[in-house]
Amino acid sequence: MRKVELLAPAGDIEKLKFAYLYGADAVYIGGKNYSMRANAKNFSNEEIKEACAIAHSLEKKLYVTVNIAFHNEDYEGLATYLKCLESYGVDAIIVSDMAVVDLVKTEGLNLPIHISTQMSNANVCSVQFLKDLGVERVVLARECSKEDIQEIIQKTGIEIECFLHGAMCSSYSGRCVLSNYFTGRDANRGGCAQICRWCFPLFCDDEKVESDTEFTMSSKDLSLIGYLKEMIDIGITSLKVEGRMRSNYYIATVISTYREAIDHIYENTYSIDLQEYYQKVLNRVANRESTDQFFHTFPSVEAQYYLGRQEVSNQDFLGIVLDYDKESKMVTLTQRNYFKTGDRVEMFGPNIRAFSFTILKIYNEKGEEIEVARHPEEIVKFYLDREVYPNDIMRVSLVG
Repeated sequence: MRKVELLAPAGDIEKLKFAYLYGADAVYIGGKNYSMRANAKNFSNEEIKEACAIAHSLEKKLYVTVNIAFHNEDYEGLATYLKCLESYGVDAIIVSDMAVVDLVKTEGLNLPIHISTQMSNANVCSVQFLKDLGVERVVLARECSKEDIQEIIQKTGIEIECFLHGAMCSSYSGRCVLSNYFTGRDANRGGCAQICRWCFPLFCDDEKVESDTEFTMSSKDLSLIGYLKEMIDIGITSLKVEGRMRSNYYIATVISTYREAIDHIYENTYSIDLQEYYQKVLNRVANRESTDQFFHTFPSVEAQYYLGRQEVSNQDFLGIVLDYDKESKMVTLTQRNYFKTGDRVEMFGPNIRAFSFTILKIYNEKGEEIEVARHPEEIVKFYLDREVYPNDIMRVSLVG
């Protein structure tokens, strides 16, 4: 039985390494051009080559986005770029423009093609048309229901990728002109200014409506941990996490959570208690509310932010393990957020099950005892009688 792919985002090499380390089967990235996340750091050609080498050394996959809405001038240099991607050995390109599909075919390039969600495919006929062109995979529109997805899989037999977790768009899978209108930044060429999250005053007959909150049109985020087994059972090939501009902590937390959940499902050890714990972890790492959006039923007003919202910066991320001395049982950690002696914290990582403990004593780099770790990137040490490993992460305890 082929296991579902867990697909992670990465905005730079460090995030890519964390994604693979914490359980991603594949990672998707963008180059400096032709990518829908122009505000991410993104990858130079040499970095894409390096990313390919990293992926394949781990027996994992790398996909590169080439999914902007192309204008005439954008095609200059595209063929050369695609040939570079082929020579690096990328496992697929993610595209939204049929001319790119045609270019790959006419140039005879060995580049598997995945169709981006930017093409908004949501029916059997369009997906079958793409399959007939030789496309290997289609990333469906995020507005598809479970029944839509199941019918497309059954009737086309093509690989189907669906979004599992992350931000949603208030428009139809990214087809938005608000950013262009308000800021001149083209949302369909990687420059989205997220206008839907702005706050707007309301007017009636040119008179401002007085209100404690201003109007927004922003969608809440997507989280399908509650429907994970159903997504696997209907035959989805790849489950995609959104977030190329997210932090290392976010990527590590979300990917490790879904990695564990997927593994439990295949081992027949998944339970309601585990699902509730994973949902708690996912809720804590985000700064926005999430819902199941279109998967189970058409979303209601509860899936939107209309009258204000709070997006509080997450402070759960406490540090990254640099080293563990087995003899002294001492952890060396680079601190990221405030913690102090007496705090209940939790450690998790790719080689350990998450566990909680209480910080009893903290030492600085000079070996002096301190009460509080308060300086970002400060190197601190503390005693721990369970072995941990470099790149394990410490966070605020979620289990008490």
